[in-house]
Amino acid sequence: QVQLVESGGGLVQAGGSLRLSCIARGNIFRFNAMGWYRQAPGEQRELVATITVGGNTNYADSVKGRFTISRDNAKNTVSLQMDSLKPEDTAVYYCNSKPPYDIWGQGTQVTVSS
Repeated sequence: QVQLVESGGGLVQAGGSLRLSCIARGNIFRFNAMGWYRQAPGEQRELVATITVGGNTNYADSVKGRFTISRDNAKNTVSLQMDSLKPEDTAVYYCNSKPPYDIWGQGTQVTVSS
């Protein structure tokens, strides 16, 4: 049974930082690249960062140089360190495999005030 549980979101001023965490339960983490996705109100969900099992990373241009994705293969966790946050980063953030599994977690809300 796949379960994804995100945490760490909150309200932060522009320029601030947050660290998101995700625990992946079930047969989704071990052999898959993992990603962080986000969905802003009225927008489609977009992929912002990915990490392979071996640790290779990739980022959307909008977050490159500000966000850092990491994973702990022993603990089935994936994290997203977000620095220099901007109001346009406001969204609900989700973790999932890449490509995404059919099941999504509840997400964690990130709100960046100007």
